Amino acid sequence: MALSSGEGNRFADLLKGHEDAIVASWTDEVAAQLRGRLSRAELHRQTLDLQKGFQMALSEGATEMSDETAAELRAQLSELSSNRARQGFSATETAVSVFALKEATLKVLEANGAANEGTLRDFVAFSAFIDRAGLFTFDAYTRTREELIADQAEQLLELSTPVVKLWEGVVAVPLVGTLDSARAQVVMERLLQTLVDTGSPYAIIDITGVPAVDTQVAQHILKTVVAARLMGADCIISGIRPQIAQTIVALGIEFGDIATKASLADALRHVLRKTGDKATPKQARREG
Repeated sequence: MALSSGEGNRFADLLKGHEDAIVASWTDEVAAQLRGRLSRAELHRQTLDLQKGFQMALSEGATEMSDETAAELRAQLSELSSNRARQGFSATETAVSVFALKEATLKVLEANGAANEGTLRDFVAFSAFIDRAGLFTFDAYTRTREELIADQAEQLLELSTPVVKLWEGVVAVPLVGTLDSARAQVVMERLLQTLVDTGSPYAIIDITGVPAVDTQVAQHILKTVVAARLMGADCIISGIRPQIAQTIVALGIEFGDIATKASLADALRHVLRKTGDKATPKQARREG
């Protein structure tokens, strides 16, 4: 049921004329749902701001949330949704902050003896407007949560693919977990950037923490090695356990002339022999 401009104006007058009572009742309704997760002072401020937002939108003739006259209200609801999503509130706890306006308004109508047939018809239309505002809030909350999840996933991906400078001229990429296409791309980008930043001629890709190596994982590793070679760096793959070695042979995967070692320690000794450096990594760090 669409809200007419006349109905909107009448409820705008109601919100303005009974501001304190509606805000107090509205705050009580929301506080009961949030169970102390926000202070009453904070809830009172939020509901007062929203009450003024609804009042302004209705008094200016808003009948749908998409109306230009509801722009300020949409901005308020978007901000509320964003803040609640970042604070860890659920979608239900966020939406109830809007839907509770219906119960608060009805209580004020009944308390003032204004709940007659005509007013109740207006209230039905007003409730529909609040429902649409609640759905808008839910959508805004969902968008924010999706953005947060995407950001956190990206941060975890970066944290799970560190590139470590072992000592001058040698960097290592310790891989842990499954290596899919997205993560392989991050590994390649971070390794290449580190090679540029440090000018390192050697890179060790350690797959000790990779639970299984299939054709796809092997291809990702090979592409990373080729990309590093194009940057002038030699790659050594360490962490080739017996099970992984058997799998690689069974799959017919060829690493060609790429150096492979059973452990990270073997890979480090290999690099030391290649460089002719008699210093141990511990000594190199001490000297640096």
